[in-house]
Formats: sequence, structure tokens, C-alpha cells
Amino acid sequence: MRRTAVAVALLLAVAASAAGAALGGRSSQPKLTVFAAASLTDVFPKIAPRDRYSFGGSNALATQIEQGLPADVFASANTKIPWQLHRMHLVTRPVNFTANKLCIIVAKGNPLHIRANRTLERSGLRIVMAAAGVPAGDYTRTVLAKLGMSDLVDKAISQETDVREVLSKVVLGEADVGFVYATDAKTVAGQVGVVGLPERAQPTVVYAAAAVKASPHLKEAEAWIRQLLGGKAQRELRAAGFRPVPH
Repeated sequence: MRRTAVAVALLLAVAASAAGAALGGRSSQPKLTVFAAASLTDVFPKIAPRDRYSFGGSNALATQIEQGLPADVFASANTKIPWQLHRMHLVTRPVNFTANKLCIIVAKGNPLHIRANRTLERSGLRIVMAAAGVPAGDYTRTVLAKLGMSDLVDKAISQETDVREVLSKVVLGEADVGFVYATDAKTVAGQVGVVGLPERAQPTVVYAAAAVKASPHLKEAEAWIRQLLGGKAQRELRAAGFRPVPH
């Protein structure tokens, strides 16, 4: 009996030591710095809550990476910008991880009866959009070109540095119409009205991520991106309104 008790005690001690080592190994993993598109502001911290984030316009974040600001992961609201950085040998091969749709947001209840048609050209309408070079801004210009209303670009009362700034303008009543992603509109459900775009005008909105080659944690950054393709991350993205990558 005594030998048995000693053996059990030893086994428990080994198990406790192993568990402690596992927890210690997990906590010793570096906190990664993730530069990510503003539209990912709400969902990325749910996928990886312990990491550090800098959210903004994908083009501005890419410029910061070019300038050498420390980052481990870059996640863009388009595929064009990560591939540009890849050709400059600044990031690893980009991976497409989710998709989105563009929509129009208006004041709650749509009191001005805005539609995705010529009502957008109504005199005095305060339209806000993201600037050229910002993915949301480029997608907006694609939509307007398909609708035959590219002239609205110059009529916009402001052109913002990221899509969340566009969202804020409409929520605060500083604009009547804004072009944002469907996921952004979902974050303020009940505060704005949403006007869908016809499929013929809808751009292909695909997000891509890459590891920053200058990162001191390159392997961990590459693993972080692989995590985006996993079940947990994809479930969080779907819950936030993001869509599967089109094939």
C-alpha cells in the first residue's frame, strides 16, 4: 500500500510538472503585432485576443511596413496590396482568408428614400466614401463605375482614410450616404439603414494576409495566418458577417 501511494504521488507530481510546462510554453509564445484592415477591428481580437493590433486603411498600413515599422502580420481588405509587398520581398506569399460585400448605409429608417440608383445623384445629398488607394475606396469607385455614376466621386463631401471613418460619419449624422462593407454595417445594426447593391455592381472583395519577413517571430506569424484558415477563426469571421473566399 505504501509503495502504491508513493507511486501515485510520483505520477501526480510528473503530471503537474508537465501541465505547468505546457502552460509555461503557451505563455512564453510572443505577442504578435498585427497590422490589419479597419473592417477587421471587431473580429480579429476575438480570434486571437492576446496579440497587439494596429487597425487602419490597408494602404496606410502597407506604407508603414515599407518604412520599417515593426509588425509581424499584415491583413489587407484586398489582395492587391499584399501582393505588391510580396513583390518587394517584404512579406511572405499572401493567403486569401475571407471575403466581404460592399453596401450603402443611410440614416436609420432611410428617411431620404435612398436606393442604389439615380437617387444617389440627388442635389444636396451628402455622400462620404473612402479615399482612392484605400480598398473600400477603390471598391466604391468600381461600384459607381458599374452604375454609371463615377461623377459622384468628385461630389463626395469627404474621402476618408479607412472604412470605419466612413461608417462614423453616417452614424453621427454628418453624412447622408456612405459606402462600407456589410460587416461594418452589422457592427452598428439599428443605428443606420442598409441599402444593398445590385449583383452586377458588386465588386469582388477578398481579404489576404501575409507574414512580414522582417519579423523576429516569422514562424509564429506564419502559424498565425494558418490559424485564420482554421475552424475557430472561420466561425468567428462568419459570425461577424464575413463570407467564404470565392473559388
